[in-house]
Amino acid sequence: MEKLDFYINGAWVKPSASKTLDVINPATEEPVAKISLGSEVDVNLAVSAAKSAFDSYSQTPVAQRIELLTTIREIYKRRIADVADAIQTEMGAPTSLARGAQAMVGLGHLKAAIRSVSNHEFEFKHGEFLIRHEPIGVCGLITPWNWPVNQVVSKLAPCIAAGCTAILKPSEIAPLSSMVIAEIFHEAGVPKGVFNLVNGDGATTGDALTSHPDVNMISFTGSTRAGALISQNAAKDFKRVSLELGGKGANIIFKDADPDAIERGALRCFRNSGQSCNAPTRMLVEKSMYNDAVERLKKYTENFEVGDPKKEGEHIGPVISETQYNKIQTLIKKGIDEGAKLVAGGPGKPDGLEKGYFVKPTVFADVNNKMEIARTEIFGPVLSVMPFETEEEAIEIANDTPYGLTNYIQTKDKEKVKRVARKLRSGMVDVNGAGIAVDAPFGGFKHSGIGREAGEHGLEEFLEVKSVGGWS
Repeated sequence: MEKLDFYINGAWVKPSASKTLDVINPATEEPVAKISLGSEVDVNLAVSAAKSAFDSYSQTPVAQRIELLTTIREIYKRRIADVADAIQTEMGAPTSLARGAQAMVGLGHLKAAIRSVSNHEFEFKHGEFLIRHEPIGVCGLITPWNWPVNQVVSKLAPCIAAGCTAILKPSEIAPLSSMVIAEIFHEAGVPKGVFNLVNGDGATTGDALTSHPDVNMISFTGSTRAGALISQNAAKDFKRVSLELGGKGANIIFKDADPDAIERGALRCFRNSGQSCNAPTRMLVEKSMYNDAVERLKKYTENFEVGDPKKEGEHIGPVISETQYNKIQTLIKKGIDEGAKLVAGGPGKPDGLEKGYFVKPTVFADVNNKMEIARTEIFGPVLSVMPFETEEEAIEIANDTPYGLTNYIQTKDKEKVKRVARKLRSGMVDVNGAGIAVDAPFGGFKHSGIGREAGEHGLEEFLEVKSVGGWS
C-alpha cells in the first residue's frame, strides 16, 4: 500500500518532499505500506489551515458539534473492521484484541465525548461575574503506536467537541489506523481545516509542530524522555501541554484476594504484549502466599500462548519493532545479571517463531525495587514479583518509583481498599480487576504526565477559562 498523501484543509494532498518510510508488519518483519514523512513546510500548511478554520468552528453551537461527533461515530461503527485490520497490520495485535478492544475503544471515547460536551456548562454566573469556557485554539496531537486508535480518538473527540482545531501526527511506525480515521472524518463532513493529519517522525515533523508559534496546545502520549523535550519546545510560546507518559504499576495482592488474582494480574501484564503504559508490571504478593503465587505464575506463564496475530483465541502477538524487541531482550538479560530469579520465559524468541518480533512472556521472582527491571518501563511482557509483609510496606514499595500512572489492589477487605487507595501516589487505582471506565480521567502523577484524558476532565484540557465582570 502506498499511503503517501497527507490530509490538510479537507483534502488529501501531496507532501512537499519525497522522503518516505516503510511501515513494517511486526509479525512478519515485512513492509506492508509506505508513508511520507512530513517536513516543516507540511506542518506549516496544516497549522495554517487549522488556524483559519478556528475562527468559525470555535463559534459553532454545541448542538452542531454533537451532531458532527454523532455522525463520525456512526461511520466509525460501520468501518470498525477496517480500523481493526489496520491496527493488526501495523502493530501486530491479535484478532480478538484488535477487534474487541483496540478498535472498539474508539467508539467508547466518541460516546464519552458526546456525553461530556452535552452535559458541560460552557457559560455560567459566579457571583457578579460570568464564567465562560472557551476552546483553547489550534491543537497539535501526537500519538503513540501501542494503542493507536485509543490515543488518537481520546484526544480528537474532546478536541473537536470543545470547538478546537487539530493537527494529528500519529506514530510513524503505526500510522495506518489514523489514516482510516481521517477517511472517516472526511466522510462525516468535518469542516475544512478543523482536522488535519501529517505523518512524520519526532525529530522533524514533531519538532516543527511542537515549536510552531500558532499552535496553542500540545497533547502528547509517549515516552517520558520525549515528553520532557516537547515541554521544552512548548515553553517557548507558553503552549499548554498535556502529557500521558510512562508507568510502572504495582499490583498489590493481599492474602484474602480473589482466587484468580494472580493469573489475572499476569494476564493484565502480558496483554497487548506488555505494551501498555498502565500495565501492572510489578506484582507485590503478601509473604504468606508468595511461594504459592510464584509457582502459579510459573505454570500460567509456561502455558501462555504467543503466536500469529491472525489466530483466534486468547494469546499475544509480537512487539512493535526490532528496536523494541532488542530493548526488551537487553532488560531481560539485565534482570538475570542483577540476580532476580527467572521463573518463566527468558531471552530469545518462543519456539517456532523465528520470524517476527515475538517475545517470551517472562516472570522474575525475588525482585527488589533497586533492580533496573523494577524501575524501568520495559514495555514488554515481563513481570517482576516481590514479597511484602505489611500493608505499610506494600504501599511504600508501590510508591517507590518515579512513575505514578496506575496501581492495582487485590483484597476483599473494603476498608483496606480505601486505606491503600488513598495512599497510593498514582492517577488511577484499579481494585479487584474492576478496570477504569472510558469516561473516567486517565493520567498520572510524577513522571507519568501532566493533565488528564477522557470524559469531562479530557474535555476541560481543551478549554480556557474566561471571567467577565459587569456582564449584567
